[in-house]
Amino acid sequence: MEKASDFYFKYPPNLQELDLATMVSMYRDRGEPRHAAPGKYLACAVTHKLLKNAKWWFGLYYSQAAWDSLLTKHSEGYPLTEAELNLLGILVATEDEPPHREFVEKNIGVTPKLAYLIVNDIRQFGFVHENEHGYLSITQHGEKALQGVCRRIYGKRFTPEMLELFHTDPSFARKTASGDDQPTLF
Repeated sequence: MEKASDFYFKYPPNLQELDLATMVSMYRDRGEPRHAAPGKYLACAVTHKLLKNAKWWFGLYYSQAAWDSLLTKHSEGYPLTEAELNLLGILVATEDEPPHREFVEKNIGVTPKLAYLIVNDIRQFGFVHENEHGYLSITQHGEKALQGVCRRIYGKRFTPEMLELFHTDPSFARKTASGDDQPTLF
């Protein structure tokens, strides 16, 4: 599926090089305001303007206006990426059988350590519900957030073809494709 925009938050492609403590620290500090040292400046990754204060995302800096413009509709201030799209999309595509957390973490397109952090945060934000057995389901807020990030990246509402899992696991593609057919009465 063709992307309509590349103007959204992205995790660095080489995150696997980080040790766990550094990854957790960087993940927890994303969106935090940073101040330039005296006599120094930060540069906005979007506007390329020099700044004294900026928001931080995995080593990149953003002005408040650039940060706000990268946030997607219905994200409630949470910076959504393709990983969150994959997480929320898997829950929508498999809503007949809620997937286990372990399955979701393996299939959202990031390292397992980061996937664990993302699932926890998305759950705390109220986009996902986890039952006592570890099965995940999407909430109404999560569905709105999913549609917001899908419109940002693909310019349209969610379809299973947007998922990384749809392209890497042929059995998942068959399940979601057969789920779109008309139900039979027999």
